[in-house]
Amino acid sequence: MSAIQVAAVDLGATSGRVMVADIDGDRLDMRTVARFPNDPVTLWNGTGDELRWNVPTLYGHVIDGLTRAGRDCDSLVGVGVDSWAVDYGLLREGRLLSLPMHYRDARTARGVELVHDVLDAPELYRRNGIQFLPFNTVYQLAAERASGLLDLADTVLLVPDLLTYWLTGQRVAERTNASTTGLLALDGTWDRDLMTRLDLPHTLFPPIVEAGSRRGPLLPSVARQIGLTGKAGAEVVSVASHDTASAVAAIPMDPDHAAYISCGTWGLVGVELGRQVATDAAREANFTNEVGADQRIRFLHNVMGLWLLSETLRQYERDGHDVDLADLLAGAAQAPAPPVVFDTDDPRFLPPGDLPARISAWYVERGHTPPADPVQMVRAILESLAAAFASAVCTAAELSGVDVRTVHMVGGGSQNELLCQLTADRIGMPLLAGPVEATALGNVLLTARARHVISGDLASLRARVAQWFPPRRYLPRTSRTTAMV
Repeated sequence: MSAIQVAAVDLGATSGRVMVADIDGDRLDMRTVARFPNDPVTLWNGTGDELRWNVPTLYGHVIDGLTRAGRDCDSLVGVGVDSWAVDYGLLREGRLLSLPMHYRDARTARGVELVHDVLDAPELYRRNGIQFLPFNTVYQLAAERASGLLDLADTVLLVPDLLTYWLTGQRVAERTNASTTGLLALDGTWDRDLMTRLDLPHTLFPPIVEAGSRRGPLLPSVARQIGLTGKAGAEVVSVASHDTASAVAAIPMDPDHAAYISCGTWGLVGVELGRQVATDAAREANFTNEVGADQRIRFLHNVMGLWLLSETLRQYERDGHDVDLADLLAGAAQAPAPPVVFDTDDPRFLPPGDLPARISAWYVERGHTPPADPVQMVRAILESLAAAFASAVCTAAELSGVDVRTVHMVGGGSQNELLCQLTADRIGMPLLAGPVEATALGNVLLTARARHVISGDLASLRARVAQWFPPRRYLPRTSRTTAMV
């Protein structure tokens, strides 16, 4: 039997990739055909700076990657697109009105005020079960309404749905990403009453489709661009288009006894359930109920993630330091643990900029000695992330009732041996690391299943992942206690 290929377009908040899976019976091989940066742009709007996503350039990279995939594949049958959540493009008569705003742009604070003037946080959580993040789509759209730009639009498309539209001409809202907006009711439908109260026309929002639904062939013009004209069979699939939803679909776990950490720019920590937990206790702990593959519920909490490390290293480079991550990690592994870990959820760490100075200020404000050098700073970041991950795992178990016995870490963070070990130590239970490319793997599994290349429910897909990509096991060492005040 010859191999059949599917392609995953996997767009993260700092970089993107196009990966191809060669599937031949019980064998799956993943290969990267393109990697590219995802650099936002800062634009002057007449009164101040705006941070926006350069999606036309990003789409150009995607087309280049799919061109390479088409050239390298004998039987490319499917393409799926996933990305980060909450951000969107505004369209009118099919045309993008402006570059999508970046969720780290400061305008979202105004949106929070506008929404909470209409309904308070407890009522909003009872309606949508979504954790409070100041950049949730509902807040962004409220700010958009106040600016007047929303009056010009007739369609809102979340980022992966926008790229799928450019590939196929279809305007839809895939459910896993739609569930992050704050505008989806607990019954899985658009909350039209909420939209009316916030003066958001419900006509802006396209029909909801399920993860794993087929969108059909590429547009003829796109097929010509990437060299697939005359090659029958390539279809686009709406996968679990929120990247975390695709990542969780590929975690080789038993959801009855496991928690997960999808660790990249953000750290998404939680459990998988068959129902929502939209209680007052869950709201107070700031846990979210987002939809996953096969309509499972991802009950999780956002932790700032490796953004803290990557933005710290960027600042050191801006300051003229010679930064080598491998050397810093080796030094951090030998450095003593900080007596105090910092609060990774402090909102001061959200915007780009001088994170080492902000982390140091956090310590000084509380009467503690800040990290003295880059090695100590890296150790403090990783210890603080491990502490935040451990706290979120414990809270997820308590709120959901899941008997957590093992923790899985996937994504880029699973390659960081020190972070994995520190997290296992703090949680006090085994941690299984990998697969690294869980998001792309979940993407291709759902695409392949939709195209009838493979079959099975999530449990059987995950069993295949465990066979194809055995995780690395970290056992907890003697636990240490480091205070956070």
